[in-house]
Amino acid sequence: MFKWEKKGQLFDPTTFTRKSWMEEYAQAPSVVIFDNFVRIYFSSRQKIDKNKMYISRLGYIDVQRDNLFKIINHSKQPILPLGGLGTFDEFGTYPASVINTEDEIRVYYAGWTRCESVPFNAAIGVAISKDKGDTFEKIGNGPILSYSPDEPFVIGSPKIRKFDGVWYLWYAGAREWLSNNGSPQPVYKIRMAHSKDGINWTKLGKDLIEDVLEENECQASADVLFRDGKYHMWFSYRYNLNYTDKNLGYQIGYASSNDLMTWARDDSKAGIFKSDSGWDSDSVSYPFVFELDGKTLMLYQGNEMGKFGFGLAELTVL
Repeated sequence: MFKWEKKGQLFDPTTFTRKSWMEEYAQAPSVVIFDNFVRIYFSSRQKIDKNKMYISRLGYIDVQRDNLFKIINHSKQPILPLGGLGTFDEFGTYPASVINTEDEIRVYYAGWTRCESVPFNAAIGVAISKDKGDTFEKIGNGPILSYSPDEPFVIGSPKIRKFDGVWYLWYAGAREWLSNNGSPQPVYKIRMAHSKDGINWTKLGKDLIEDVLEENECQASADVLFRDGKYHMWFSYRYNLNYTDKNLGYQIGYASSNDLMTWARDDSKAGIFKSDSGWDSDSVSYPFVFELDGKTLMLYQGNEMGKFGFGLAELTVL
């Protein structure tokens, strides 16, 4: 049984007085640890445009290593440009997952395109930084993980990890779209791919987590930690339709595995739930788990898919 002690709301872009291009949303936080500070990457948005559309872009805040609630720096501009005409990431980069390797930092992100019959589609791209994460350069104009015969729709919500020299990418793969009174909704499940170099991927080709809410339960943002001889996964899940309802929105689930291939789900062990009131009372989602100075910590987004930012929790019971 896990227990996460919530430490509070760490960042809210709507009240951030030093913001430049970050106006709303701080989604899918992901961390790179430096000697004296921690850099938290996330996706943010300017306010809705005249066509009632959002565009997500990637940025970061730097927080003091010994006081994660003290912001000491932030990205003045998005760290990655949007794609050109017709590319997979022309209309957004969200969500993202960042990993620090020996000589570079990589960001894996979902690029968005707009469609006619459904609102959007997405595939996963990667960009690389050689200057300690200040700027990134895409490896090309196309994605590294995209649609396939058994994953014909949205490929998104990447979470990157490396275990025993092998790269693992957990992602959400959509199997179908459901008609919803003129507002189609995708059905997506957690899947996984592995790689020797983090660029060329082999998909496992199966759903990893069983459904508990309904057949069309949506699952995303699986983050995995290895501890005490076992792999531990925290992930987001929700009902498919009407998920803006407080009782139907995102929660954080839990599963464990001995081999990364077969997972046993038990959400009662997740250890973190919606609050009774406040910024994370309707929804908790997109967990990122990391270890820092002897502590195991989690960043997660709150209500309205992170419109009001993300919070911090600390693991107190294992």
